[in-house]
Amino acid sequence: MATKTKNKAQSKKRASPSIANHDKTLRRQLAEVFTWHEAHVNWKSALADLPAEKRGLRPEGLPHSAWELLEHARITQSDILDFCLNPKYKPLEWPAGYWPKTPAPPDGFAWEKSIRLFEAGSRAMAQLIENPGTDLFTKIPHGTGQTVLREVVLLADHSAYHLGQFLLVRRLLGAWKET
Repeated sequence: MATKTKNKAQSKKRASPSIANHDKTLRRQLAEVFTWHEAHVNWKSALADLPAEKRGLRPEGLPHSAWELLEHARITQSDILDFCLNPKYKPLEWPAGYWPKTPAPPDGFAWEKSIRLFEAGSRAMAQLIENPGTDLFTKIPHGTGQTVLREVVLLADHSAYHLGQFLLVRRLLGAWKET
């Protein structure tokens, strides 16, 4: 009987590091969602070298320009990150607060600034996910039942959806070379 008890205790000890490794692996893979490009183009590639004169054009039959999609993705990412971190979070006005006011960047610097902020937001979300102190499963206190994990999945889904739209805009504008 003592042997069975000892074997159970040893099994539990061996299982603990495995659980810790699963947590670390889960966090790393969730964080990579915002930069990976294994099955498709990532945002970095999609944003590269889009001519300035095409950034504010809406292709016929599509409701958004490249600028609108980039800014929408950035604003939404920022909002979700704020929701996860800020106990005094205030939602933006829906839907106007989540979209830029114009189809084209307002000046020559807005495009690059938006890209920098979008990349910084991706890094901040990855840091939040990878931080072992972030409980991915506990409800966010100021939310209505959401967890950080739910917000990460929501952001990944949202970002992938609009990345696809962004590439379609580039193709229809003749500004995308298939690889």
